[in-house]
Amino acid sequence: MIALLTEFYAEKLAEVSAHLAHARLVRQYDANNTYQYIINREEVQLSWLAKAIDDEGGAVPESPSAMVDAKHADARAVFDQDRRNAEAFIERWRPRVEEVEHARHKAMLRVILGETREQQRFFEQALAGRTDLLGRRGHDAGPSYGDVLPARWIE
Repeated sequence: MIALLTEFYAEKLAEVSAHLAHARLVRQYDANNTYQYIINREEVQLSWLAKAIDDEGGAVPESPSAMVDAKHADARAVFDQDRRNAEAFIERWRPRVEEVEHARHKAMLRVILGETREQQRFFEQALAGRTDLLGRRGHDAGPSYGDVLPARWIE
C-alpha cells in the first residue's frame, strides 16, 4: 500500500509543479483563476495523500528537483498538454485504484481521480475558447477581460 500511495503522490506532485509553471504562463484572468483553483485542490489532495502515507508508516516523497519550464509555450499548447496529462493520469491509475482493498484509501484515490477528470474538462473548455470555466457571471456583471500580473508581488 505504501508503494502505491507514494507513487501516486509523486505523480500528483509532478502535476502540481507543471500547473504552477503553467499558471505563470497563462495570464488570461479566467484561465489563470482556474489554474489557481486546480492548484489549490491539488495541494489539498497532496495533504490527504501525505496523511495516508504517514498513517501507513511511509515517508512522503520529496518535491521534484526541477521546476517545469513553460516559458516558451503558448496557452493553447499548455491547455492541451494538461488535458492530455490528466487523461493519461486517469487511464494509468483507474485500474490500480480499483484493486485497492483499503476502503478509505480507495475512496480518497477515487475522489482525486474524479477531481482530475474535472480538471481535464476545464482544460478542454479552455481549448474551446470558453472563459466561464469556474461558473458564469450574472448578466449585469459585464464581460470578462484582462490579464493577471506576471509576478505575484510588485514593490
